[in-house]
Amino acid sequence: MMSPGFTGGLLDRADTLRHDPEGLAAARSDWRARVLRLDRFEPELDGEGRLGWSSLAETPEEAELILLGFDESRRPHFAAYLPGMRAPAGRSPRLFALLDQFAPGEAATYAAARSVLDWHSRHQFCANCGHQTAMFRAGWGRACPNCKAEHFPRVDPVVIMIAEHDGRALLGRQPAFPPGRYSALAGFLEPGESIEEAVAREIMEEAGVRVTDVRYIASQPWPFPSSLMIACVGVAENDAITLDTNELEDAIWVSRDVVRAVLAGEAGPFLPPPYAIAYTLLKAWAEG
Repeated sequence: MMSPGFTGGLLDRADTLRHDPEGLAAARSDWRARVLRLDRFEPELDGEGRLGWSSLAETPEEAELILLGFDESRRPHFAAYLPGMRAPAGRSPRLFALLDQFAPGEAATYAAARSVLDWHSRHQFCANCGHQTAMFRAGWGRACPNCKAEHFPRVDPVVIMIAEHDGRALLGRQPAFPPGRYSALAGFLEPGESIEEAVAREIMEEAGVRVTDVRYIASQPWPFPSSLMIACVGVAENDAITLDTNELEDAIWVSRDVVRAVLAGEAGPFLPPPYAIAYTLLKAWAEG
């Protein structure tokens, strides 16, 4: 099975260094250190799909550095948080185009940087007492000087799934999708439920289809802003669809042969792009 998008990171995240002030200071003073280039949270890529980096000397003095990790030569790589920076709402057409161009492993580095930077931009104040917090643990946490609470970047789990019945997969369409596109159903896990329960609940809520025998396929970080997509397949008890029009515009059953034809470029482009885990999920299902 192909690797899902935004996975396969090439940097050693060096968690032990997050607790080592001297080691972190040495990394920051390393003349080889690199800082990720971002333009309003969007990356720069060269002609081979590799991320653009600058030196620490080019980084504004007010920037706070987040350690992304080390490459094979032990050269440190950072992301820079600038006071007041905010991720734009949605994704620009430029970013959508870039997502198809990343070299292997590069998208994973970008995903980590974007998610953590976005978290810092939205979590400047303590959720416990309201006091302004400060970055610590090499940028992988914020600490409150008032009540001593510690806060860490969160990841929101999302189930993304297809129901299968008689050799067909249930796909849905949201109004915001490009014309003709269908994809796997998806929804956030709720407190107090397992992955399997969330899959069954979401398919029932959105399409009125009851599923059992849920099985896990793969997972993917999704940095818009910070989700973990958990891809699954469930077996449908029947193929009767009762659509929730608040969630979906349409839902259809699609055969393996049709999905295979689309993947092979022999039919219309109605599936998600390859960097989306829905594509990985449908490819795994189509291949049996």
